[in-house]
Amino acid sequence: MVPLDRQIGDYLDHLTHERHASPKTVEHYGRDLRGFLAFVAEKRPEPDAAQLDILVLRAFLGQQAKHCVTTTIARRISALKGFYRFLHKRGEVEVNPAARLASPKPRRTLPRILDAESAGAVVETTVAHRQKKTQEERARDEAIDLRDRAILELLYGAGIRLAELAALSLHDVDLSARTARVLGKGQKERIVPFGPPCAEALVAWLAVRDRLRTRQRAGDAQALFLGLRGTRLGPRRVESIVQARGATALGRGDLHPHALRHSCATHMLEGGADLRAIQEMLGHASLATTERYTHVSVDHILRQYDAAHPLATRKA
Repeated sequence: MVPLDRQIGDYLDHLTHERHASPKTVEHYGRDLRGFLAFVAEKRPEPDAAQLDILVLRAFLGQQAKHCVTTTIARRISALKGFYRFLHKRGEVEVNPAARLASPKPRRTLPRILDAESAGAVVETTVAHRQKKTQEERARDEAIDLRDRAILELLYGAGIRLAELAALSLHDVDLSARTARVLGKGQKERIVPFGPPCAEALVAWLAVRDRLRTRQRAGDAQALFLGLRGTRLGPRRVESIVQARGATALGRGDLHPHALRHSCATHMLEGGADLRAIQEMLGHASLATTERYTHVSVDHILRQYDAAHPLATRKA
């Protein structure tokens, strides 16, 4: 009998190295499956995956439902299904009990977006720095402002994901073609365009990028965006940058980078962009995901009606 904790480890390795799942997916599935292990270990000192039936799985999910939202339960069901499918293919279980689990229908929530004026204010704002004494510190602050402007231009102008932006390297950006090569979910590569303002912001940042290259590790030499220590800027730091700009421009310290991505897609759709083109740009595997952006503001609908419908344009 293979210990359940070892089987979980093997499955997470499979997700990482064979399925090329994102680090976040591996992290969340690992947490879900270890929670399942802890649940069954309370009742069985040496739990065996082959002896666990659907009643045990449902008991675990029922316990989780007391304090977890629907989307979390759905993810834990997905983790269990993938795990048991993996064990079944390896011949370590004869029956896959998780195949009979039904995922709850998540509530379809509309993406949170900014209007064009608010998005522009976030991109163009700067955060005031305290008075510095040395020229070197002032130069560093200028570099940080230019870096942050380029980050915001990419998030809103190209609609890329937070993790995709943090993973960008110098060779991924083609300034002459105004495109960036990003690695999306499932290690799928795509080319995204960006506009002249974003290109100008990137040129300005690259001109001062060397100011943040102090104590740089060799592995970060090609990172597009650097932190104060000269290392690749991580996703959490990018989040804090967006939140700081949101607080300064809009009084919203809870602004998330994904809101800029949602806003990019919605504004493109409102401007007449084809839904398939938006799907390709955002890297959605399914058009159904992109269709969330077919919601447009009531004000936009009314403006379109007033401009186009004969009953609205006809003079009394």
